[in-house]
Amino acid sequence: MTAAIQPTQKPQFAESRTLGQQDWRCKLTGKTIILLARFFSGYTVRWVDCQPDTCQRVYFANHTSHLDAVVLWSALPPEIRRLTRPVAAKDYWGKTRWKRFLAKSFNAMLIDRKSIKVHQSPVDLMIREMGDLFSLIVFPEGGRADDGEMGEFKSGIYYLAKKRPDLELVPVYMENLNRILPRGEYMPVPLLSSITIGHPIWLETGEPKADFLARAREAVRGLKEQ
Repeated sequence: MTAAIQPTQKPQFAESRTLGQQDWRCKLTGKTIILLARFFSGYTVRWVDCQPDTCQRVYFANHTSHLDAVVLWSALPPEIRRLTRPVAAKDYWGKTRWKRFLAKSFNAMLIDRKSIKVHQSPVDLMIREMGDLFSLIVFPEGGRADDGEMGEFKSGIYYLAKKRPDLELVPVYMENLNRILPRGEYMPVPLLSSITIGHPIWLETGEPKADFLARAREAVRGLKEQ
């Protein structure tokens, strides 16, 4: 069953930063990416105790493939997709001119994991770039798991929740993407996959970092059984 998108008043924001300002090549490539993502992943999407909404959110998911960000972004309803930016690794998506163009086409926010500066943390960059309009797609494990098993969550999502307590943190479980594009492969194999989007969580007042990270991880892992 397809859930109805809840109307949310859009905050004022610089229109020049929306997808509508990208050139026609990016727009066309973005539409092509959506079609290819649907073809290769054959995904089905389920919203469990959560409704599609254009309010600011952080969709946080398990990470098993370079396709994860593209597929999850493509699977969102159009009204949400245009306001959502996947956070992706610059060392992969920024490696070549072609990959940089693809990343721009799905409005990715590239994070350099190899040169993190004290005065400009990835979390501060995310908060600045999302402003008061965009939602994010993040992968708290940091790296991909070859066997499909979830690793421990890094602390970034905790500090993001602490600095922006108003954001809804929405858990997402993605299944079978690691088989569609395994590590070391360059050509995806068309297979079926599933995306389960769960009930939002928030950082509780005074909640220790370790407890929050464990709770957030369990919120994602628990969707596997839904």
